Amino acid sequence: MTTPEHQFRGTPVVPGVAAGPVLHVRGEVSPDAITRYGDGDFADADAALAAYDDAAAAVAETFSTKAAAAQGAAAEVLTASAGLARDKGLRSAVAKNLTAGQGPVAAVQGAVEQFATIFTNMGGLMAERVTDLRDIERRVVAHLVGEPAPGVPMPTEPSILVAEDLAPSDTSGLDPELVTALVTERGGATSHTAIIARQLGIPCVVGAAGVMELASGTFVVVDGETGSIEQGADPEEARVRVEESRRLREELAHWSGPAATADGLPVKLLANVADGPSSASAGTEPVQGVGLFRTELCFLNRKDEPSVEEQTDIYASVLSPYSDGRYVVVRTLDAGSDKPIAFATQEGEENPALGVRGLRLSFGNPGLMDRQLDAVAAAAGRTGTETWVMAPMVATVAEAADFAAKVHARGLKAGVMVEIPSAALLAHRMLEVVDFLSIGTNDLTQYAMAADRMATDLAHLTDPWQPAVLQLIAITAHAGAEAGKPVGVCGEAAADPLLATALIGMGISSLSMAARAVRPVGAQLGKVTLETCEAAAEAALGAADPMAGRAAVRELLGH
Repeated sequence: MTTPEHQFRGTPVVPGVAAGPVLHVRGEVSPDAITRYGDGDFADADAALAAYDDAAAAVAETFSTKAAAAQGAAAEVLTASAGLARDKGLRSAVAKNLTAGQGPVAAVQGAVEQFATIFTNMGGLMAERVTDLRDIERRVVAHLVGEPAPGVPMPTEPSILVAEDLAPSDTSGLDPELVTALVTERGGATSHTAIIARQLGIPCVVGAAGVMELASGTFVVVDGETGSIEQGADPEEARVRVEESRRLREELAHWSGPAATADGLPVKLLANVADGPSSASAGTEPVQGVGLFRTELCFLNRKDEPSVEEQTDIYASVLSPYSDGRYVVVRTLDAGSDKPIAFATQEGEENPALGVRGLRLSFGNPGLMDRQLDAVAAAAGRTGTETWVMAPMVATVAEAADFAAKVHARGLKAGVMVEIPSAALLAHRMLEVVDFLSIGTNDLTQYAMAADRMATDLAHLTDPWQPAVLQLIAITAHAGAEAGKPVGVCGEAAADPLLATALIGMGISSLSMAARAVRPVGAQLGKVTLETCEAAAEAALGAADPMAGRAAVRELLGH
């Protein structure tokens, strides 16, 4: 095999091999257009603000239109971006700058910079919104100066999309036939780019330092399993690798379940959903139910809390496709931090990622939780679907016990999310008061490693293959085995076929993921025995770092 001239490395997030010319994303508005526009031609600050309002409304409408045509994670993040474009605080900052004598473009740029600094200092999930905020800035400025919106150019041939970072609006509408892989210089395994790439099934590598040095049109090979981007590879050898990767992916696509290891250990594969349409779509896949219904995503644009009756109708639309004997795990409102909801979340917190979010919202507003649980119970009764309910951001056994009592009083199974390290360390005691646990690997990784999910310099820490994170998962799984109660994984780690083998080897009983990822994971598990899964778990837990863990498990599985 020919040795490539140069190789970049990043964090692999979606497996598969792709080859083709580099296509750079146009991220900025033309400086010439901004210069020609100047301060615009407005009579006063009010007229300039009206122009901003028109531009912001147009940008928000673009996001909303794309969200309506998307599903799952893509719809979720686009809806959130639409809300951010309409944000009153951002508008107030623009108005203040205009009143101070700045032109519209400078006023928008200054306001965005102000909020970007605030979000970055908050860290955690709020810092993840900075990419979305910058995207809104570029789009609003482009609208003001009369330029086309920046973003992904239309490929004329199958290409590798390379960018410093990608906003949800860039990735949500990609055509996998023309954009065959995604590579970003920034971001981690839980970034919006990674999440949407998983949903689309496009090979993806993030956090590849220096990759923007590649000239547009350069022929590269992207390996979404090893995290490599190779320049100078032999085209014929690359073609063979791509064809073999395509063949394997097509083979995986024909897997139809039910999931089990090669020696017959059953594994529950479940779907992550956001609303009725995504639930109905996921229900046609070979899943045994829903492992994560993110209820808060139904209400991101609501100013007032919906009534119990309205909530019941929404929840019933999610539950009804699974009234055939499958079950649905409903997560109560995980509002706060990067998912603010007007009728629930607090404002002005110094660090929302570590603040009043998730279950903590009910401490000062217990009626919010009670009404949601009433609606979930009513929807379960209406549809006849087996319904489990779990709370996010649970830190103590007392919190778990109080929540479980409320759920049990309504005749439903009760569980909690394991996202805070304290919950993992006390998993055996948590299981004395709840019926199941579900591990949210995105937040667990962030909190365990004290690393912002969107900090490129720390992407190696926010990798779910981190041995310390896997150790917390193993502790939780062991507690479930001892108690005889189910422990699942519903974070993005569940969608990685390689990591899935190690998770099953640790004793995890269910994996919940984007519906698009179910077949590859199920097919991979069907090729290995429980003994092999246990060996994979041992190799991953004993590795020095994430890349060493991946390499050890790949070698063990003969990849």
